[in-house]
Amino acid sequence: MLLFTRSRRNVDSCFNQPARHFSDAVSLLEFIEMSTLALVPLSEYLGHTTDPDCEYVDGHLVARNVGEIGHSEAQGRTYAFVFVNCRNFWAGVEVRVQVRAERYRVPDVVIVRGGRPRGRIITAPPDVAVEVLSPEDRAGDVQDKIDDYLQFGIPVVWVIDPDRRRAWIHTAKQGAREVLDGVLRNAAGDLEVPFSAVFVEQA
Repeated sequence: MLLFTRSRRNVDSCFNQPARHFSDAVSLLEFIEMSTLALVPLSEYLGHTTDPDCEYVDGHLVARNVGEIGHSEAQGRTYAFVFVNCRNFWAGVEVRVQVRAERYRVPDVVIVRGGRPRGRIITAPPDVAVEVLSPEDRAGDVQDKIDDYLQFGIPVVWVIDPDRRRAWIHTAKQGAREVLDGVLRNAAGDLEVPFSAVFVEQA
């Protein structure tokens, strides 16, 4: 993950659309570059859609490492399994989750008990947040996201490593534990996603 305060390349990769609330003479990109210490207004973050989407952490834009085949497969297969097989749950891909007043995270997959959440973003703790690791991820950055999720009240965070075909379940009470039986579960035990659904079968 990268802090967006100095690099034009980094800002371009996240906010690559014209600002809606700035004048033609001052684009959002130019606004950010006016000062290396500039903070991005929350209204500008919420008013833009980017691909891939960025996170918003206390006024800073934070990039997410996505785009590799292994990451995409694990993300898509996890979402698809829940969508098709778990009728009591709603699943979404890369949906913004407001974990604090000035902090928005974007899990790779989010799983909500019941039907589709109301509104444009998720503002109440979902049942599960899923993070799929990329080779460029730093352990400290991933842990910061996990901490945010758990402090927000999300009962369970799944961390999936597609390259090593391993996964961990994080909870506030028990910390992290590796999944050794090949099944990812929620806190209540009524949601199960097997490794066979997440990882592509090796030839």
